[in-house]
Amino acid sequence: MEMHTDVLLVTANVGSLFDNVGDIEGDWLQEFFMTVHKHTPRFIALHFQEVGGKDYKRNMGHAKKFFLKIFVFILFYKYALGSMYFIHKSLKNIQQYDFKVKEFKAISGLNKYVGSLEGVTTVEKEKFPKNFWPDFTWSRKGYMRTRWLIHNQGLDLVNVHLFHDASNLIACNSSPSVYSANRKKALRYVINRISDNSSSPLPFFLFGDFNFRLDTLSLVQNLSMSADIMTVKNGSSNEVEKIICEEKDNDHKVIIYFQKMRHNLLKYDKEISEFHDVITEEEIHFPPSYPYSEDYAKPTQYMNTRCPAWCDRILMSHSTRDIIHRREEGKSGVVYNTLGSDICMGDHKPVFLFFPMKTFTH
Repeated sequence: MEMHTDVLLVTANVGSLFDNVGDIEGDWLQEFFMTVHKHTPRFIALHFQEVGGKDYKRNMGHAKKFFLKIFVFILFYKYALGSMYFIHKSLKNIQQYDFKVKEFKAISGLNKYVGSLEGVTTVEKEKFPKNFWPDFTWSRKGYMRTRWLIHNQGLDLVNVHLFHDASNLIACNSSPSVYSANRKKALRYVINRISDNSSSPLPFFLFGDFNFRLDTLSLVQNLSMSADIMTVKNGSSNEVEKIICEEKDNDHKVIIYFQKMRHNLLKYDKEISEFHDVITEEEIHFPPSYPYSEDYAKPTQYMNTRCPAWCDRILMSHSTRDIIHRREEGKSGVVYNTLGSDICMGDHKPVFLFFPMKTFTH
């Protein structure tokens, strides 16, 4: 017999939260709790990236206190990735996969793993090989997977953090950019790893900070049709240091133009199109999730450092669409949105997906 279990998935890059923990933490938690209260899910998965922030060694004490305030069922964090899972007490038939013995096991009590995950057999984790990001000798980027059986419906939940754009200017050199190519290689690696035959493939969700950026070269070329472009070069090396776009017959910098057109930027969001053979996504109706101002008084304003982009996403395999129940119009159904649209949540707005999942009594 088919039944429906309400599920809430959340991805949040919390690096700037821990760097500004006193200013942001309270409102961040309130926005999360309000979302839980509104949708009343029976299963919650929270995926974090950049746990501890840039100075993670100093901030890890703040991180532990932050997680304890949420009251965790299961907590993992390693390589800057953190995953928390909450199971409503009414959800009786739920099991988690043990990757060592390759079987599902019943869950009971509170399970908490902090620090090293060596020996934790219910999580599969991996940092990306060094050749994926050759300019850096060390990176905390990677993925982490858990596998669940909820009322006889199995699924994989994968926490992902991909590489960022190190330079706006280099990103403008080609389409797609060299950074986009690095992300493509890394994401294809993750998909292949979770789809191999070492454990039977299941419907999966990939949610995290993919660092997807807009096709910068195409965007600049489009803007150049209605703006004056000026390049500023270094006098000694002749390398381009700045690209300045000014609206014609006006003195406004292009960042003002970005603010006006941010809802029309989706056509330049092309990186996911490389994976339409294996993954899909709910339709996006929210503004870019990054880079918001970290000024507490400017929660809806973007920083001038990067072009706004939909870095934070919740993606899924095509088979996963079959387990999402679409309710009748007018009833609470699938919701794909950001948390804290008018509250300072750090430079990333968390993104969530709420949906009723098809499960079975037998």
